[in-house]
Amino acid sequence: MHGATYTCDVVFKTNKLAPTLNWVIDIGLASELLAEVLSKYNMKNLDEVFSNGEFTTTEFMAKQIFDDLKQKMRQCIHEKCSEEEQITFEGRIKVKLFESHKAWASYEGDV
Repeated sequence: MHGATYTCDVVFKTNKLAPTLNWVIDIGLASELLAEVLSKYNMKNLDEVFSNGEFTTTEFMAKQIFDDLKQKMRQCIHEKCSEEEQITFEGRIKVKLFESHKAWASYEGDV
């Protein structure tokens, strides 16, 4: 077993800005959703979190964080969040995990 301290970057990509707001996404809400996702994994033995035998590689974790963030965003898009937390984002997200300045992996897909 080995440990890693990841740095996580998320890029929100879209072809159009939100009407009247002129932004890609509310960065405060995006930060909150990402913090919720990352809290599940922070200071945890990932092999215990994923006890189904998955190899918790950096690539695996980039995809897992993407999937978790996508699910949280879809909940807010489909009105399961409070009115202030509605997301108007349409596009792609890219999750990039850095183990160091030389070692990283990313996963990208549509929301």
